[in-house]
Amino acid sequence: MLTVENVSKHFGGLAALDQVSLEVHAGEIFGLIGPNGAGKTTLFNVITALYVPDSGHVRLRTQMLSGRKPHEVVQHGLARTFQNIRLFANMSALENVMVGRHVRTTAGVFGAILRDRATRAEEQTTSRRAQELLDYVGIGRHAHQLARNMAYGDQRRLEIARALATDPVVLALDEPAAGMNPSETESLMTLLTRLRADGVTILLIEHDMRLVMGLCDRVVVLDYGKKIAQGTPAVVRADERVIQAYLGGVLT
Repeated sequence: MLTVENVSKHFGGLAALDQVSLEVHAGEIFGLIGPNGAGKTTLFNVITALYVPDSGHVRLRTQMLSGRKPHEVVQHGLARTFQNIRLFANMSALENVMVGRHVRTTAGVFGAILRDRATRAEEQTTSRRAQELLDYVGIGRHAHQLARNMAYGDQRRLEIARALATDPVVLALDEPAAGMNPSETESLMTLLTRLRADGVTILLIEHDMRLVMGLCDRVVVLDYGKKIAQGTPAVVRADERVIQAYLGGVLT
């Protein structure tokens, strides 16, 4: 489904990524872990075209993503969330999700100005779909609440709903459980399991090892920009290089 082949990225003299390769299979939850500064978010930014790699390439199914614009990557079916919440704070939850739908709508500037029948019908369809997605992630009751006034865990879910509005085949989540309490994390795991069952392939960066080891089908570990391990959670947990990278205590 998603192929990263020999990707390198440098910032000055620092090699943030060094010949990283991985393959994410259709229908799996694929974990990307590593200590702080390992290059995880840099890799996400390369995959989603926010960064241009110095070498290597990224492919989604048969489409080459390297060299494309971020909105083109989304159009091809790869959506993401961010480590730091990036919502439109002064828009409602419903409006936030409707904005995410723009890559699948056709109304342009003239349609927005003239408000013709086709534009109005498309807007109604978009609104209904946005409400369905809010219901799906469990925050439908907050549809008309401003994003800035929502609880932190609900804001995280809103970001996921907005990404789902693009109809992704691969959903890239950058630390979706960050800042969540144990109950919210458990609920998030249930949601991600449901997404996988409904056909969404998930690429996941996460520091919560209980979530990663309990949810992911396969895991890749980065350290100082290099891939040091790959396999099932059980295999990765027992890898001496991984234990050393985490100083022993995190993966227990």
